[in-house]
Amino acid sequence: MLNFAKQIFGSVNERKVRHLRPLVQRINALEPTFEALSDEALRNKTSEYRHRLARGGKIDDVLPEAFATVREAAKRVLGMRHFDTQMMGGIILHQGKISEMRTGEGKTLVATLPTYLNALESRGVHVITVNDYLAKRDSEWMGQVYRFLGLSVGVIVHGLYDNERRQAYAADITYGTNNEFGFDYLRDNMKYSLGEMVQRGHRYAIVDEVDSILIDEARTPLIISGPTEDRSEFYKSVNQLIPLLTAEHYEHDEKQRSVTYTELGSERIEELLVERGLLQGSMYEPSNITIVHHVNQALRAHKLFHRDKDYIVKDSEVVLIDEFTGRMMHGRRLSEGLHQAIEAKEGVNIQPENQTLASITFQNYFRLYDKLAGMTGTASTEAAEFGDIYKLDVVEIPTNRPVQRIDIDDEVYRTAAEKFKAIIADIEETHRKQQPVLVGTVSIEKSEYLSTMLKQRGIPHQVLNARYHEQEAQIVSQAGVPGAVTIATNMAGRGTDIQLGGNVDMRLKAALKGDETPDQIAAFKRQIEEDVQAKKRIALDAGGLYVLGTERHESRRIDNQLRGRTGRQGDPGKSKFYICLEDDLLRIFAADRLDAIMRGLGIQEGEAIVHPWMNKALETSQRRVEQRNYEIRKNLLKYDDVINDQRKAIFEQRIEFMRTADVAPIIKDMRHDVVEKLVWRHMPEKAYPEQWNTAELKIEAEEIFGFTSPVDTWAAEEGIAQQEIIERLTREVDHAYAQKAAMLGPDRLRAVEKQVLLSVVDMRWREHLSLLDHLRSVVHLRGYAQRDPLNEFKTEAFTLFERMLLDLRTTITRMLLRLQIGQTEDQLPKPMAPTQTYEIHQNPDTGENEMGRKADLHPLAPDGFDRHDPRTWGKVSRNAPCPCGSGKKFKYCHGQAEAQSA
Repeated sequence: MLNFAKQIFGSVNERKVRHLRPLVQRINALEPTFEALSDEALRNKTSEYRHRLARGGKIDDVLPEAFATVREAAKRVLGMRHFDTQMMGGIILHQGKISEMRTGEGKTLVATLPTYLNALESRGVHVITVNDYLAKRDSEWMGQVYRFLGLSVGVIVHGLYDNERRQAYAADITYGTNNEFGFDYLRDNMKYSLGEMVQRGHRYAIVDEVDSILIDEARTPLIISGPTEDRSEFYKSVNQLIPLLTAEHYEHDEKQRSVTYTELGSERIEELLVERGLLQGSMYEPSNITIVHHVNQALRAHKLFHRDKDYIVKDSEVVLIDEFTGRMMHGRRLSEGLHQAIEAKEGVNIQPENQTLASITFQNYFRLYDKLAGMTGTASTEAAEFGDIYKLDVVEIPTNRPVQRIDIDDEVYRTAAEKFKAIIADIEETHRKQQPVLVGTVSIEKSEYLSTMLKQRGIPHQVLNARYHEQEAQIVSQAGVPGAVTIATNMAGRGTDIQLGGNVDMRLKAALKGDETPDQIAAFKRQIEEDVQAKKRIALDAGGLYVLGTERHESRRIDNQLRGRTGRQGDPGKSKFYICLEDDLLRIFAADRLDAIMRGLGIQEGEAIVHPWMNKALETSQRRVEQRNYEIRKNLLKYDDVINDQRKAIFEQRIEFMRTADVAPIIKDMRHDVVEKLVWRHMPEKAYPEQWNTAELKIEAEEIFGFTSPVDTWAAEEGIAQQEIIERLTREVDHAYAQKAAMLGPDRLRAVEKQVLLSVVDMRWREHLSLLDHLRSVVHLRGYAQRDPLNEFKTEAFTLFERMLLDLRTTITRMLLRLQIGQTEDQLPKPMAPTQTYEIHQNPDTGENEMGRKADLHPLAPDGFDRHDPRTWGKVSRNAPCPCGSGKKFKYCHGQAEAQSA
């Protein structure tokens, strides 16, 4: 009946798309009018729309004209005209939904429509991409359209100074990566004046590759941390003990990605620690708890993390590999001593551990936006999560031309050796008939193994993985050349189209030396276009791009992304996956059952099972893994939601303190609250006078307020109530503070009050985050006592927050009342950002943090700074990001040239 109803009325998605068509027709009807306008008249439309909105007009009323304006501008500036399907995608994005559009449908161009429309409000539009390359490319490429129409465009990439970031955020449209936007928000809430902050609010964001950013990346919270004490030698000593253990000393669970000591293993490691003089007494005494932590992390470093799969060693540094993209995550580090344990294992320099200074999840960061939208080629499999977490609907936009891609059933082999033999034979045959092939792998290790096999066969090919990501766009853009063989890890090259015959613009850019005349450039371009067209015909005749997957990913979405690389804009193409029982997905979730089936069918060596049932069985396994990962992400968010209200309260309070010129009333309220809480603590409401602890009250009051108060004498008076004592002590404290204020002078006092207020808030908040980190790591143990860990975390986090607020008020009051009159502001604890900070992503699968090192909280650029002129940079630290914006450390970039010339 459901299928019958769908045939008559269409699916929910089809009905949503059908509702868009009348609006698209209205936009199309305006095209002749806008074609007749001059460039100047078209540009003036922007100020016209802004005036209408300023006079109370609704943005939806401006939509048809604004979209028609952008379409006409794109035709004139880029030579590209938006298809009707792209107009639909743009409307969906403006409505604050996710627009699912196949690869090659031109999502980058689609984003110009709602971006321009919403930028008319002059409140800033953020376009979020997956990497710096795409942020730069899109801001320059699509920026031509925006600038033609009179809008300003900024881009946020790694290594910018604060004033450069502020300028980029002040633009009408700002491009950048999710990490940069998120960390800028955290850094802004560590600043000490409103003028230092770079962001100006969160009005509207369009997230490109929304599934990658809001699903995959959202498994890890954003954390800024600072270094603690150096324990390098201890890591090295513990590292030497792990190779002395045998398999009976630990239990390794691949499915849960965990490793723990057995009882025998705990005894053995304790013996080794005592022998080496690293342990006094029992390992489980309270004083040795950190040693237990370090030996656990050393075991994980050796047994869970593998070189060239989870990380690589480059320039004597351990660099993590992103499990989803296969790219290097420069600067990101694992926390809680795990990265240091891996560094000790690999024999490279060990960098100190860190403490949390600020944190937020991507979920809670992106929920700050008044309106959020996203676009991708693969969102429908995660539609439930987008709806639950972000309140985002997914709408599938039909393709501009019918899809001609053929998806061939998977081939399932028993062993990896048989599978790779079949893959090489298939690649050889494909290469021989001049069909371009994109080979998808799940790790660097697999891509390089395949590369070695192809070299032995003499097949020319390109490898695109974390080691070669600098050439990513160039390699991917030419992957559609006839006979091209490109090996890529998972989503490598996402955001760059694979065009059959090759990419004209990329080839032209590579061919130019920089001294050509416009006529020479035009001639070059014509030659390249002719060559690309000829090659495209050859590739089409050979069957189009062939996508060959060497393994199924645990997420159907990643497989669909790989498949989606072929068959763009109605081109022919095909896709096929080769899998075996030794692949991680099958080995962990279904190996025994499938092995029995294959033996029962009498499958011989080199033979494969090919059947639609196998595809369904694999999808079922993938669906289970996706559900597990979704639960992990939901669990992460539940814990972060507990502290999100606390984070908002502290961040909003800091901004209020910075905005307030005179914080004296706030300080006074805190002072009075401290007095009241102090008296009630030692003189409880229903206690008799003989039960009052006046001696302790007198001692504590003197310690906080800096003078001796006769509270014991007052308490001895007949019939006195606690409220009277509170009022007397408050008067004394106010009098003492007034004397201090008179000696300091009003202007100096105001400056000192704000200085103390902000520095103490930050100090206490960091201590609170540290306590919550520790609580989060152990609260799961409450489950053994039949108590819900989440409820326990909520209760204790609230108690800790209340205690932090009381400590904060007490500390501020103590510091200001005990201030020495001879002290200058220079001798007071200044509100200073940490000199060196780290960016962290916590992986909920492992419970560890993926961390990234930064030079500092982006200081202001020197006066007269020019990114292209090293003479204007001033003194640059060797380990700081190079001011040229390359993303490399100074010592590996311009600093290297300086050292050589010296």
